[in-house]
Amino acid sequence: MSKQLWALCAILALVACAGLIPRASAAAAAAATVGDTSKGLGCDGLKTIEFSGSGFDFVIGQAGNPSLAWPKFIDKTFTRAIDFDAPASRLQRIRNQGENPPRGGGQQPVIGDQQQNQVAAAGSPQAATLYDDLMMSLPCGFMKAAANAKDTKTGSQSVGGKKYSTITFTAMNHAATTGFVGSDGMLDMVRTKIDNTVLGDIPFETEFMDYKDFSGMKFPVHIVQKQGGYPVLDLTITSVKANQPVTIGNAPPPPPPPPAVTSEKLGDGVYFISGGYSALAVDLKDYIVVVEGPQNDQRAMAIIDESKKLIPNKPIKYVINTHHHFDHSGGLRAFVAEGATVVTHKINAPYYKKVWATPHTLVPDRLAMSPKKPTFKLVDEKLVMTGGDNTIEIYHQQNFGHNDGMLLVYLPKQKVLVEADAFNPPPQPLTRTPATISPYTMSLWDNLDRLHLEVDRIIPIHYPADNRKTTTAELKIAVGKS
Repeated sequence: MSKQLWALCAILALVACAGLIPRASAAAAAAATVGDTSKGLGCDGLKTIEFSGSGFDFVIGQAGNPSLAWPKFIDKTFTRAIDFDAPASRLQRIRNQGENPPRGGGQQPVIGDQQQNQVAAAGSPQAATLYDDLMMSLPCGFMKAAANAKDTKTGSQSVGGKKYSTITFTAMNHAATTGFVGSDGMLDMVRTKIDNTVLGDIPFETEFMDYKDFSGMKFPVHIVQKQGGYPVLDLTITSVKANQPVTIGNAPPPPPPPPAVTSEKLGDGVYFISGGYSALAVDLKDYIVVVEGPQNDQRAMAIIDESKKLIPNKPIKYVINTHHHFDHSGGLRAFVAEGATVVTHKINAPYYKKVWATPHTLVPDRLAMSPKKPTFKLVDEKLVMTGGDNTIEIYHQQNFGHNDGMLLVYLPKQKVLVEADAFNPPPQPLTRTPATISPYTMSLWDNLDRLHLEVDRIIPIHYPADNRKTTTAELKIAVGKS
């Protein structure tokens, strides 16, 4: 090889190395920052942690109407135990209804104290979210995630007039995640994004405040989490134990696979679709109306496919939405992608227009991959849809604490009522009135009396697991009217 060629090769090697040096230096600087912050917090060598306190938690997607924050529960006690090596976590708490009367907050209002014991571990159904949970719930959880990430980098940023050092990396859900370290070396905030079936890519933020020394570990006394701009957790910590034996317990077994989609003919052109949250497919001569687009894309597509099989060669023109809670609206976007118009109470349309405009990039759904502009048919107090031999009457359920925009769907010819979250029958038929009558169930009874509806068969969206029939006679027992 000539001297000139050797010289050229040497120059090229130096140029290549020069490109690598800044990256290597940046990685070393990031590792040093993560290491120093982790050490200052007392995270080095942390194997287990258990912390306790009290505060509030909030149920995302269950507000009493679209303009309200998530409903609040009071956590009388809250204890979290974590084994980082497993990894595994146990949450135990005693909580009660934070608002009286309750506004939203689940299928039925919590009466008295509710005890919860939630275990998540590697290999369990909760394992997929355990990483994000630890990263966002604990300063040391974030630091461990930053140390293990391959693209961690550091920088600086001002928030609210305060300057922070930043630690940024890509989380397991492919979202950029940033921790904000104050001048005292404490991790004050963590910001990332997570997927939500209804809301899309939403901000997930945690604030760690008022650090205190717990036997050499710096831990925040106040932790506040927000999702989609609303609080989901607000804790005051009173006890922290590091590297002490923790009892996690066994994670729950994976849930059984969803039952096969099945259907039952309720009358000519009217079909009850089970195999998850309930739905109805109704033939209105030239098109199909589906009652409820619940849960997620998967359940919605199962309902769509079954409806087309039961009523072939007709489009799904409308989907009736009982209320905006996420477990009942999570499949609506799939119906919008199908070209269906959403029939919903008038208070919901502005909300759906706003939230459905949010990108779904972390977990693209059917509407994200096949964009369409949503269209709405709005209900105030009553709407009637007719076609062929069938009629659908839609009523606003008044004075209902669970949701201000709840709709009742009634088929007068078949004497069938579809309702959500008012009467959730137990697996076995009721034979006596419960000691405490649910105010939601009583509201249903009062509305049926007000509307003078003659009902033989009730189809709860939360249908009994054994697919047994529910009748007005059982509703009478539930409200003490039998």
